[in-house]
Amino acid sequence: MFSQLFGNYLVGQNFISEQELADIVQKQSEEKLKLGTIAVARGKLSEEQAKEINHLQFQMDKRFGDIAVEQGYLTVSEVEELLAEQGSEYMKFLQILAEKKQISVELCNEKLVEFQKYWGFSDREMSALQENDIENFVPAFVYASKPYVTELASLVIRNLIRFVTDDFYIGKIKHVNECSYKSMVTQKLAGGHEIVLGFIGEQDNQGMVALASDFVKIPMDEQSPDTYDAVSEFVNICNGLFATDLSVRNVDLDMEPPLIYMNQEIDGDGYVIPLYIHGKELKIFIAVDNSVQGGQEPFVRTSVPEEGNVEIKSGKGTVLIVDDSVLIRKILSHIVENMGYVVVAEASNGAEGVEAYEKYHPDVITLDITMPVMDGLEALSKIMQSDKKAKAIIITAAGQQSKVIQALKLGAERFLMKPFNPEEVKKALEELIG
Repeated sequence: MFSQLFGNYLVGQNFISEQELADIVQKQSEEKLKLGTIAVARGKLSEEQAKEINHLQFQMDKRFGDIAVEQGYLTVSEVEELLAEQGSEYMKFLQILAEKKQISVELCNEKLVEFQKYWGFSDREMSALQENDIENFVPAFVYASKPYVTELASLVIRNLIRFVTDDFYIGKIKHVNECSYKSMVTQKLAGGHEIVLGFIGEQDNQGMVALASDFVKIPMDEQSPDTYDAVSEFVNICNGLFATDLSVRNVDLDMEPPLIYMNQEIDGDGYVIPLYIHGKELKIFIAVDNSVQGGQEPFVRTSVPEEGNVEIKSGKGTVLIVDDSVLIRKILSHIVENMGYVVVAEASNGAEGVEAYEKYHPDVITLDITMPVMDGLEALSKIMQSDKKAKAIIITAAGQQSKVIQALKLGAERFLMKPFNPEEVKKALEELIG
């Protein structure tokens, strides 16, 4: 996140262009960090001393650090400390910036000091940002008197890096009483506390598109409902992990189905955190123990139970897919059919799933846990009551362990985590069908 945040500061100061920033970020992954760059950036050497050592390297078959020690510029322990930083992304950024603009690393360091003053970061916060230490740099952006806000924001940031991309940065948190938007995807955790997490496309939906595309690794556009399905799944994963973490602290929370709103406004106290993915803006929304209305009318994607290849008998076996996300059904159906199995039908909630099961009697049924109308656990219970030999695979977001345990007790044979790993899907189907 350092590169994007510092880089955009430099763009705002007209020190570099947006294209130059994009070039620097792209080059970072392949850049080999020079020890001299680190030494100058850390104030261990002057620019002239580093140049002198580089010149001596052309005359001597020795490493930069060995020459620096021989010349009395650095100690052995100082060289070891500098070598430990050779994987530093922020040091790579300074090196590429200095070379691209044909300026000294010392001048880059001066810009870094200006950047720190601009944001008001303490030395500890600045160090955490440079080292990508999420737990210690997020509070510099996300400080709120409400419990869990900073903690949930940190979890979202970790999951962005884990599941989406590291090409993003955040801005300072802001308290709001209302917020108009073009689109919003939100989900509530209810129980010991009431916690709302969502993403807002305030002026446009390009940030939503960037999040969705990188999360599912499929190009998206703002006209497709699949975009908001994908964001819903990401929110679901974040909330699932957070609910599990709180359960360890004896705070029991249940996940309600995600909701999508278009062209409305939030009514109620909450916090927004600007988020920029590939330079496209959206906002993280968090509310804790406040009455928050995301909008008056949620967007409901029209979806009816779909028949699959019910007449085909040549497949390895038959599968019924039940999930409220059309996108997830598409992805899972694609995986299943590529393996030679037949998807006999799809359903968008538990009630439709029970009805479809009774109609098609598939070899295996996959059931999402969190769905409207009837969730996966209730649907599984009803199916097992009517057919004790039913083979069910529970589809779960990260962090829904307690629900998985309930499902296994009800009779589920396996469970799969989202995002899907095709090899795990294949293994589960082969074990249940053959």
